[in-house]
Amino acid sequence: MRALLVVNPRATTTTERSRDVLVRALSSAVELSVRYTERRGHATKLARDAAESGVDVVVTLGGDGTVNEAVNGLLTAPAALADLRGPIADRLPALAVVPGGSTNVFARALGMPRDWAEGTSVILDGLRDGRHRVIGLGRADDRYFTFTAGLGWDAATIRRVEQARLRGRTSTPALYMRSTASQFFLGTDRKNPPLTLERPGETPDTELSTVIVQNTAPWTYVGDRPVHLNPDASFDSGLDVVALPRLTIAGSARTVTQLAWRAGDPRGKQVLRLHDITEFTVVAARPQAFQLDGDYLGERQKVHFVSVPSALRVIC
Repeated sequence: MRALLVVNPRATTTTERSRDVLVRALSSAVELSVRYTERRGHATKLARDAAESGVDVVVTLGGDGTVNEAVNGLLTAPAALADLRGPIADRLPALAVVPGGSTNVFARALGMPRDWAEGTSVILDGLRDGRHRVIGLGRADDRYFTFTAGLGWDAATIRRVEQARLRGRTSTPALYMRSTASQFFLGTDRKNPPLTLERPGETPDTELSTVIVQNTAPWTYVGDRPVHLNPDASFDSGLDVVALPRLTIAGSARTVTQLAWRAGDPRGKQVLRLHDITEFTVVAARPQAFQLDGDYLGERQKVHFVSVPSALRVIC
């Protein structure tokens, strides 16, 4: 069995020594090649090239951004794009994820341990036993995502966090909370919600301030605590949506309180919730911040979302 290990050398929870241990462990089970990412987007090319060369497994060591890039590399390989019958997952290498980032939402949603060494042990057992899981993905226009996407407030918050990290700040739950509050009070036009959600055959939902899409639950983690916006979201069903209309101070405070004290599952007139959706489009009256899997990707005025079932085999 041939495998490629894609390593993000800036992964926050591993060291050079631990990476060496990981390489030795994987080499005991597979014929292993190792490549290090050199720039943003590099993992996409490495994974696509691996799929084209007939590799059986792509293993990532990094955070959710590295995973997202590798997934997009696999799903844009010629085998994935070929007009063949049957699940896409059957035509592609399997994916294995060693948690190496600060949050690792995708790996934890799969039930993987947070510790990279324990995660490696799970992967080795899966490789030896031939164990894997087939999951669905989401697609936003031409880019795939594993657990979440969003336009509006949540994406603008991620933009603030990334800007702070470029200034040398450490990614912590406190930084996200401060960035969320700053974006709400200083960076959001709460009086003129710009987003409209359009579904085939349904009346459009208008005047939305933020739209958050989930491909699984939880939405994210704050430390060890999962945050659930749509607890029923699953890799095995379509996409789930939470959208907030006008961001009034009272309504938003109630939603944040529900997130903090009930571990999510916000309800009320200020919350639009949709479950197991196959396809929809979000249109903005003016450019809005856009994120996929926790990475800010610029501003968009229109994004088409599609659920892609049986898209990927994952060792977990």
